[in-house]
Amino acid sequence: MTILFVLENYFPNIGGVETLFKSLAEQLSRQGHQVIVLTTQLEKKDPRLETKDNITIVRYPFKNRYFFTFFAIFPILKWLSKVDIVHTTSYNAGLPAFFAAKIRRKKVIITFHELWGDLWFRLPYMSGFGAKLHYWFEQFLVKLPFDRFVAVSNSTAANLEQAGVPKDKIVVHYNGIDYDDFKVDSSLAIKDEDHFVYTYFGRLGVSKGLDLLLAAAKTIHKKYPHSKLKLIIPTSPFSFFDDIIHTIKKYELEDHIILKHHLPFETLKAEIAVSDCVVVPSYSEGFCFAAVETMALGVPLISSDQQALREVVGGKHIKMTDLSVDALANAIEKAIRGEWQELPVQRFKLKDTVQKYMNLYKKMVN
Repeated sequence: MTILFVLENYFPNIGGVETLFKSLAEQLSRQGHQVIVLTTQLEKKDPRLETKDNITIVRYPFKNRYFFTFFAIFPILKWLSKVDIVHTTSYNAGLPAFFAAKIRRKKVIITFHELWGDLWFRLPYMSGFGAKLHYWFEQFLVKLPFDRFVAVSNSTAANLEQAGVPKDKIVVHYNGIDYDDFKVDSSLAIKDEDHFVYTYFGRLGVSKGLDLLLAAAKTIHKKYPHSKLKLIIPTSPFSFFDDIIHTIKKYELEDHIILKHHLPFETLKAEIAVSDCVVVPSYSEGFCFAAVETMALGVPLISSDQQALREVVGGKHIKMTDLSVDALANAIEKAIRGEWQELPVQRFKLKDTVQKYMNLYKKMVN
């Protein structure tokens, strides 16, 4: 087979989706299949064309994800004569991948990482107009007749079906991680024995509940001066990061919050491992790599218990009783007091995820 991946971002960009598709490409290559990855050139130093073994990576200098949505169709059409099947993801890559594939009569699969629906109108950091545009785009994308919709959890699958996707077109493939990657070099971070450290790590997303977390931290800071919030976040998008810094100053949390940015993976793991717990206060999660990675490191977890978090969270954990500042503050207080609940820890193995995708490709092509 020759498979075309149409992806907004790819390695060397680091993230759960990038890890999945890089692993897919490498496994397919080892089995003798050809893989073409069409993606964005994020840095000028990244080669525009890169070939290794059976993998060809083609990077185009789209200015942002919206340019990718509207202009990627032209390079996709150029490469489609060489491929058997197209695999893309929600959101921005899905549109050009679908129309190009249908023009060339190629089968096309989309992986939906999550589906928000009406949640767009309840999220912070978004204007009313912006919420409407994103909602309409999502509704349009989910109505397109892709040959298969891959949901990364049962929760996402249920949302797809509710949105009108035929049940027989939906398959569930949980995302996965390589557990061998989650061994920690303890010399890379020092545990703060004098403070209870609760940590958030991940991207700056409107659904991540950072507004709830900072407001709850204001309460925790006053009641528990021996506590600290560690925020491991990127500095982009700059406007979002600027809002976070403004809120920290507004709530007078400068002495309560430890800010860290762009850590190497080994250092990130160590910083998480020396935390007393990790907080995932998201409004929605389609799978949640942060939760699965936290459990892999054996660190307790505070969860908003929204969507797929109900499926993946185990080990020592505390669930928020509702999606509010008070509920999050109460959950953090329980963590400080050591009032953890416990469930068996599920394992989501990357090799299992990769094998399911490979089986799907073979089924679709034959």
